[in-house]
Amino acid sequence: MRKLFISLLTISLLFTFLAPTILWAQEDQSSVFNDKDLLDGYAKQYGQESKDVLVAMINDDTLSAYRMAAAIRVFDQNYSGVVFSREKILIEKALLRRMALTTSVFVDTETRHTLCKMDRYKYFESMVPKLLSRLDHYNKVVDELAYAYINDIIQTGQNRAREARIVFETLRKMLFLSRKKIKDVVQADERLNQKIELLRWAVKILGNQELQRLPPEAIHLF
Repeated sequence: MRKLFISLLTISLLFTFLAPTILWAQEDQSSVFNDKDLLDGYAKQYGQESKDVLVAMINDDTLSAYRMAAAIRVFDQNYSGVVFSREKILIEKALLRRMALTTSVFVDTETRHTLCKMDRYKYFESMVPKLLSRLDHYNKVVDELAYAYINDIIQTGQNRAREARIVFETLRKMLFLSRKKIKDVVQADERLNQKIELLRWAVKILGNQELQRLPPEAIHLF
């Protein structure tokens, strides 16, 4: 009886210590699958909020990451193209501050896209390379979001050589870093295809001679 009691007590203590770890792992795994739903859900919830309310949310340091990312997304969709002068400067400062403070990849990604939409000439060079690097992110939702936002930025532009050069040079470096992995690739996966499609856009603007500057291991993918 004493041995049974000790065994039960040991199991109880182990569960007490391990339960938080198990629960955290379950919640962490679940969040990966719910990221898109959470972001889309909050964005829908905030869809009718005024510009002032959304800016107040962006300035709120207590707001959770998903809510913050959603608020920035709604501001981007509804107001990023209709703010000017001093108001625009103040909102840009708020977004830059938010990006500096956040540890959330979703907040960071939404902020970079918003800043580019507000002033692509000022922010394209500093924001787009980081979005391009997210094409290799372990979280598929981040990868898809970054790809969609990069496409949105370049498709709403005027195919300027300056922007194409930034995209080309960033992806060129990424391909050089992964050239050993792509050497024997017969059929590119989704993430590699994303890079190739963006490179094709850049090469179309810059000229086919740029292909010679890519790693030889990547040429067959074109």
